[in-house]
Amino acid sequence: MNLDLTSEQQAFAAEARAWLAENVPPTPLPSMDTEAGFAAHREWEATLAAGRWSVVSWPEQYGGRDVGITEWVLFEEEYYRAGAPTRVAQNGISLLAPILFEHGTPEQHERFLGPMTDGSLIWAQAWSEPGAGSDLAAIRSTARRDEVRGGWVLNGQKIWSSRAVWADRGFGLFRSDPEALRHHGLTYFLFPMDAEGITVRAIAQLDGTTGFAEIFFDDVFVPDADVLGAPGDGWRVAMSTAGNERGLSLRAPGRFLAATDRLVALQSEHGTVSEDDAVVDAWIGAEAYRLFTWQTVSTLLEGGSVGAEGSVNKVFWSELDVHIHETALRILGPEGELRGASAVDGGRWVDDYQFSLAGPIYAGTNEVQRNIIAERILGLPRGGDGRRA
Repeated sequence: MNLDLTSEQQAFAAEARAWLAENVPPTPLPSMDTEAGFAAHREWEATLAAGRWSVVSWPEQYGGRDVGITEWVLFEEEYYRAGAPTRVAQNGISLLAPILFEHGTPEQHERFLGPMTDGSLIWAQAWSEPGAGSDLAAIRSTARRDEVRGGWVLNGQKIWSSRAVWADRGFGLFRSDPEALRHHGLTYFLFPMDAEGITVRAIAQLDGTTGFAEIFFDDVFVPDADVLGAPGDGWRVAMSTAGNERGLSLRAPGRFLAATDRLVALQSEHGTVSEDDAVVDAWIGAEAYRLFTWQTVSTLLEGGSVGAEGSVNKVFWSELDVHIHETALRILGPEGELRGASAVDGGRWVDDYQFSLAGPIYAGTNEVQRNIIAERILGLPRGGDGRRA
């Protein structure tokens, strides 16, 4: 693994740093889980796209700069270092787009990719169902073939759908062949959130905001043009999404490098010797994750893939995130529970701590990820029946 950057890569990082310094909003945007905050973050996506910083690794025809994965990681580091806003378009550009490039039709590329980059098309992730969270293959929502209209009719319920309250479209799996085995007979659909028969009910979070919702489908028609991949092949498509989410696309190391820089500063100003070791552990963890990411980049550049190693990645970054924020709250003591102008960092530490608690759950619980690691990487037998994976 060679960490030496070329002069072109260094110039790219410098250009990104300068643009971000000039364009990042001077004060944090309102929470994107509010109506006003969602609109403000959508505007930020348009600003990024205008500077061609929204999707730097994408082809130029879709608003990117056609640079490599190395430049993408460099941009992410600069992005978080600059304190730039959270990406409200993340479901689309980080989760859906990679598999859309792989499994989508040229017509779907033209219709969906460009609008993702400027915030004009925000996507909701509609996977989980009551009784089918980490066990995604247990989904019961159905897709019935409609030959007359040339499409499918969706029925069922999705829950914990991120960005669904104000999103424009959604993506998710439905059971199109009820007679098939669990991991077969599933089809991946792209659908408008305002389609006839869709009902969205917001789920209030601890702070009263609505980052999630449940979606009800009552005879919702989706044309064949909005099927991603082949009918019945949805599980393979979905696992492409999961690999991207657990691997590189969801949590670039810049997020944790920036957080540990803030943690070190917090310890210097407010901390005691009792938290020194925890702060050092957090800093080492962020650096280790950075090196792991660069090793993954090297693997991809050599023609490899993330594969089951994405589960190692997911467990590491999700538990690191919790550790960083638990440490910060211990440093702050009772002050860490405060929010508003009088709070340290405006109460950001407690807000980010609450969000970090979801990390070991979404993208597949860490318990499931450890099973994947044990069976597919370490070659250990499955629990209970002694069979090997």
